[in-house]
Amino acid sequence: MTITTHEHLRAKTLASVIMPAMRNSRIGKSTWILILAVITIGFGLLAYQTPFIQDRIGWRVSELRARIKYAISPPEQAVFTPNPTVAAMVESTLSAYTPTPTPTPTPGPMATPTPTATPTIEPTSIPAQVQLTGIRHEYQKWNNCGPANLSMALSYWGWDGNQKPIADFVKPNPRDKNVMPYELMAFVEEGTSLRAISRVGGDLDLLKRLIAAGFPVMIEKGFEGPGFDGWMGHYEVVSGYDDARQRFTVQDSYIMPNLPVSYDDMLAYWRHFNYIYIVIYPAEREEDLFTILGPQVDETYNYEYAAQLASDEIFQLSGRDQLFAWFNRGTNLRFLQDYAGAASAYDEAFKIDAQLAISDPEHRPWRIMWYGTGPYWAYYYTGRYYDVLNLANFTIENMSEPAVEESFYWRALAREALGDLDGAISDYQKALKWHPDWEPATSQLYRLGVSG
Repeated sequence: MTITTHEHLRAKTLASVIMPAMRNSRIGKSTWILILAVITIGFGLLAYQTPFIQDRIGWRVSELRARIKYAISPPEQAVFTPNPTVAAMVESTLSAYTPTPTPTPTPGPMATPTPTATPTIEPTSIPAQVQLTGIRHEYQKWNNCGPANLSMALSYWGWDGNQKPIADFVKPNPRDKNVMPYELMAFVEEGTSLRAISRVGGDLDLLKRLIAAGFPVMIEKGFEGPGFDGWMGHYEVVSGYDDARQRFTVQDSYIMPNLPVSYDDMLAYWRHFNYIYIVIYPAEREEDLFTILGPQVDETYNYEYAAQLASDEIFQLSGRDQLFAWFNRGTNLRFLQDYAGAASAYDEAFKIDAQLAISDPEHRPWRIMWYGTGPYWAYYYTGRYYDVLNLANFTIENMSEPAVEESFYWRALAREALGDLDGAISDYQKALKWHPDWEPATSQLYRLGVSG
């Protein structure tokens, strides 16, 4: 550990005061040892708050905290169970007050009507192998996957920064566990001259067409393997593909540059995050990009398409994969403001999650609520406030350190709806602890006439 000159002089001055005092005092040696220990711990805690120290040992402290917490209360054994009585009451109430639409024949009971696409020109054939160059690889700092990958994606277009200013923007508290795609896109729009678009329901052919046209693609996907503490989310930048070898090339901020990923693995783990993708581009290439995306440029069409994809996969998959399909369906319906349909989909996902806690706890994605807020939206806007409250409690209590501002925010909304105003204010303030100056929480406190 490096100590600055100022800190060294301060320590030397402190020693020059304490040591003579120890020799001349009548206080026992054991008492002085205790005093010195308290002072040492105090200095250690102060030093730990500095970014320099956080970068180097923060992950070790976090890992130790997690091991202790999870040894006492294994997270793979804890489950969230929606209240079936409340869900049934809400559904019957919504049905009573919602006009019954004229039935439209659909391919199956879970199918979402397929939107009518605007006719587009058939895409031209692409090369069997493309490898983009010019991406500056960057290993992530502790808990910095999102900023590191965005930095790599930006570097392709000539941006000369690194992950630090991105992290300062999207996660002022470095212990914040997750960065949402919309937060990364906000940095692109506000902090660079480039543009960004995010869509869901991507596929392997789309990835290849984008890469062939000169657009690296940033994706979010599941991540697990030997040496990792269970399933978690991870960003990667996809920069190449090779049909002969059936694999993509990704820039991975945790493992290595130019990491080969098979087509099958890409598809399987990308599903975990609704096949979401982010494309960074300069303004002059917007027409090229939109031509490739076609009707997917329209956000409503995109979520309708992705909802249909998730519905189809529900019938094709089982176990954990089916859990993600149900979760994806809920997420897409939530964006389409079909909160009742989304809530039902999330209920099904959580049922499978509870089954996995018994049948396959090792592969259960118990961190899933770290990375999304869809169930909160769905349950809140169908009046299921206790389910919001219980799900937020479940998420917060099963983290080694509850560094997810979104869960505190939604718990606050639920508490306020249930009449617990003091509890709501406390939770809004806790959200700001993990994300200082976060607009959703500050605006709620302002509405209530309370400072952050």
